[in-house]
Amino acid sequence: MPNSERLTAARRRRRRLRRLRRRPDSRPRFKGQSFNRLIPNILTLIGLCAGLNGMRMAMDGEFGPAAVALLIAACIDGLDGRIARLLRATSRFGAEFDSLSDFFCFGVAPAFILYAWTLHETGPYGFLPCMMFAVCMGLRLARFNAGLGADEDRPAYAQNFFTGVPAPAGAGLAMFPIFLGLEARHQHLDWLWRVAHNPGLVALVLIGVAFLLVSTLPIWSFKNFKVPAAYVLPVLLGISAYVAVLVADPWAALAAAGLIYLVTIPFSRRSYHSLRRDADLLIEDAPEEPEPAG
Repeated sequence: MPNSERLTAARRRRRRLRRLRRRPDSRPRFKGQSFNRLIPNILTLIGLCAGLNGMRMAMDGEFGPAAVALLIAACIDGLDGRIARLLRATSRFGAEFDSLSDFFCFGVAPAFILYAWTLHETGPYGFLPCMMFAVCMGLRLARFNAGLGADEDRPAYAQNFFTGVPAPAGAGLAMFPIFLGLEARHQHLDWLWRVAHNPGLVALVLIGVAFLLVSTLPIWSFKNFKVPAAYVLPVLLGISAYVAVLVADPWAALAAAGLIYLVTIPFSRRSYHSLRRDADLLIEDAPEEPEPAG
């Protein structure tokens, strides 16, 4: 028997065996996404619920738990995208859902909490800084989403920088008066409490952060931040010290983190312009390609 006929006969036998093994009432298997691909969206949903609960707690006057809820949302926002890439579960739906959750948790919720904190005492005008902050957060996220496909066109050095303050950091900066006020209450400092509870200070912070959100300032993106080998040990020791302070006095540590972040902005801008200047010099010094002979 030729080889082709033997292969054909073997295929027929295998098909006959498969038909015999299949039960008459068998149905096709359910088609859908695996649970692993849903994990990033579940995390985003948990972050959105944290923002909602933060608003509810602020309505009840529980500003400490409300601040913690926004911190949880910020931590989840830093994880869901990485987990999605790790599990190869990125999708257009996940990206849009994450953006909407960011707008609510870091744009609407902080403004609402600060309005309940003290700005409601100033009447209708107290809502204007809150509205301005939320609108600028929406514009910042829209600009970020519009530039997602253009990352490949940016220079290599520019990919390590954000344009403007990112959304979670902006929410943390806006919550600075609450961190300061909770620390004043913990330390029983009446003068610091009056400062943190001043509507003028809260409005100034909201407006200032709103401008930082829509600005074109280059801000370090710590996702690809490389630490020189000589500074690895000091960085680890510094982080350990900060965690110790965070556990011992969380509100002071969070308020200090906002101030430290503001201090890094000028250094980030200087680093960006230095890298751009070096890149321009390399382009100018590069030898020109010879023109092809006609």
